[in-house]
Amino acid sequence: MLTFPVRINRYLALKQYCSRREADRLIERGIVLVNGKPAVLGMLIKEGDEVTLKSGFKKVEENRVYLAFNKPVGIVSHSPEGDQESISDIFRYKTRVFPIGRLDRDSHGLIVLSNDGRITGRLLNPEFEHEKEYIVEVDKPIEDNFLKKMGAGVRIGDYVTKSSKIRTIGPKKFGIILTEGKKRQIRKMCLALGYNVVDLKRTRILNVELGNLKPGEHREIKGEELKIFLSAIGINPHT
Repeated sequence: MLTFPVRINRYLALKQYCSRREADRLIERGIVLVNGKPAVLGMLIKEGDEVTLKSGFKKVEENRVYLAFNKPVGIVSHSPEGDQESISDIFRYKTRVFPIGRLDRDSHGLIVLSNDGRITGRLLNPEFEHEKEYIVEVDKPIEDNFLKKMGAGVRIGDYVTKSSKIRTIGPKKFGIILTEGKKRQIRKMCLALGYNVVDLKRTRILNVELGNLKPGEHREIKGEELKIFLSAIGINPHT
């Protein structure tokens, strides 16, 4: 909710123009004007103030990029250690993008890459319960009781996972749809029930699907797919 006075970076974020961090960068560059004068970091916007961009500046939304990327096994999403390789080590795009969320080193499949900082919190906050779908292969035949317990919620440490949608794919393979994203959650859930994960692939985030992308390949999220994706996380696709 927008109530005045409000800090300028929060104002721009609430207007869904850019993230607070992006707003600070624009302000530092002298791009943002308040009542025709350059804005200052931390300044307060009052009701009736006119916030604009310097004439000739290319709008932020024209530079926003959203990619569906198939992360290979053995690649970390963020902060590689030692001889580890991260997504940024194996993938370069014409515009700098970063992973939205994580997918552990031993897992593979869909991860969204973007330069739009607005979507990070809205996509990852578990309160919003956004669906993410996975295909999981375990080390022994799946029993009905295992699937029931996985779907109902599993205690991992001091936490009980939320209920999830489960479907059988094969004797040792199942699909699961989560609305939360604890670290290595599926692996820990399986282990708590006496199973080890052999392979874990993420195939969908909200309406964005992995499709036929091969490991290391990407495609742009655009058009109607992008509109649905942004709308689902509460962002006006036209801003």
